[in-house]
Amino acid sequence: MAGYKSYTDQELISLLRSGDEFAFENLYLRYWEKMFYFAIQKTGDIMDAENVVQDVFISLWNRRSSINVTSELSHYLIVSVKYRIIKLFEKQRNQRLHEEQSLVAYDILDDSTQQYLNLEELRSRLEEFICKLPEKSAVIYRMSRQEDVSHKEIALKLGISEDAVNSDLKRTKKKLAINLKSFLHTVLL
Repeated sequence: MAGYKSYTDQELISLLRSGDEFAFENLYLRYWEKMFYFAIQKTGDIMDAENVVQDVFISLWNRRSSINVTSELSHYLIVSVKYRIIKLFEKQRNQRLHEEQSLVAYDILDDSTQQYLNLEELRSRLEEFICKLPEKSAVIYRMSRQEDVSHKEIALKLGISEDAVNSDLKRTKKKLAINLKSFLHTVLL
């Protein structure tokens, strides 16, 4: 292997094409540091720079039988590093976009879950309120709001006047508004 250090880049590439591991190792030792410093200047991150340079050399080894370097090897390797850095930046950008979209989706989900919980709490408090009403007022309210029965039909079914139904519902709504005011205030803020 010691004799390989005196070989030119073109000689080492020729040996590399035939699968000579020592030729590859000499190229690696000859250019790794230069490529690493270039990559770290562009990425600003040691791990990213190491990974980029490592990927370039892995690609060089994997494509050894078909590699065709027409310019200086150092130029070829630096261009390869630039290309890998562009791919790295594109991948990082896509990851950031995906994370941002995931956060937005999570916030929407989180908000809808909170809305559902607030709605369930409101239903529970409404049911408690209705249970505390006088029986006749509770029946009128349920028929009007939950069963969607008209005021005229309620009056006929209960044997009371339509005005009595209207005034009972008005009183119930006022009591309900007072009872649920503090809850609605905290939910809506």
